[in-house]
Amino acid sequence: MFAFLKNHPFAVEAYFESSIVLTFAVSKEKLVELIPKTLTLDTLNDRYGFLAVALVKTTQLRPKGFPKVFGNDFFLIGYRIFVKYENEKGKKRRGLYILKSETNRKKMEILGNIFSHYNYRTTDIQQQQKGKEHCVSSKKSNFQIEYSEGDINSELPAQSPFIDWKKARKYAGPLPFTFNYDAKKNEMLIIEGIRENWKPIPITVSQYHIEFLKELKLDDAILANAFIINHIPYSWKKGIKEKCSN
Repeated sequence: MFAFLKNHPFAVEAYFESSIVLTFAVSKEKLVELIPKTLTLDTLNDRYGFLAVALVKTTQLRPKGFPKVFGNDFFLIGYRIFVKYENEKGKKRRGLYILKSETNRKKMEILGNIFSHYNYRTTDIQQQQKGKEHCVSSKKSNFQIEYSEGDINSELPAQSPFIDWKKARKYAGPLPFTFNYDAKKNEMLIIEGIRENWKPIPITVSQYHIEFLKELKLDDAILANAFIINHIPYSWKKGIKEKCSN
């Protein structure tokens, strides 16, 4: 009865204390199976598609315009594929297709799944820091990332297909749009994100294990880049729907 509520019916705003983004290059043949046919992969050299894992520490998440006192603090983990979309009028957009989202609070799972298609699940999330060394992990999700702070002179991951950080930056997120396809209605839900001062800083990942990649049978995924972004005001516009081309 209330299915329309999942279509992001109002604008939302938050403050990102930090956002860590690891982007993995995957053979395009594997990723294309995970997205609807109304979207196309955003590829490199017609060989690789890209899947991003974002770890976001957010505060004051609330409907846009509400006082900050009504906001909530959450830790979010998102799994997204870089895609492109062209509507019936030929307008092209670059964005992300959502596979799965995780959070450290049940409240966010409940509200997130009422008002979005982001597929939230609650999990445990631990954060540790010793000097410049950081670790984010989850026992329930069998997830662990260890990294150290870096700078623009840091080296790219060893097997990265990017030739330099400038090229890698295009796949550091966030992209302006996220997409969700309704096959029954042949409609695309489009949500536009607005951010300020998005200046990614490279990080050096010393070790990682992400069980969800194994669940997707993406054992050949290559770590292509890794960035951190700090102290970012962020908001999402109300979702809009478009009829897709047949």
